[in-house]
Amino acid sequence: MKPRHSFLLLALMLLTGCRGAPQLNVLGSFFPAWMLCMGVGVGGTLLLRQVFVRTKLEPHLGLRPLVYFCLWVLLTLASWLIFFRV
Repeated sequence: MKPRHSFLLLALMLLTGCRGAPQLNVLGSFFPAWMLCMGVGVGGTLLLRQVFVRTKLEPHLGLRPLVYFCLWVLLTLASWLIFFRV
């Protein structure tokens, strides 16, 4: 197979998933859905931090920035799957 053909085949395989991002009409303005999911992730992480502080679990967390970052990613991706699963 020529390098040109393999490049075209690879390009076609990578472009099969391209389509527009889901948009939501929020008060007349269209927002990308990922921005709302990130907001849900941040809000959920802040809420869970308060739960950790009140239950006195926060001092027992290992690397707190890493734990909260992973929690934010988990909540962001979970909200994406819950609200926008195709």
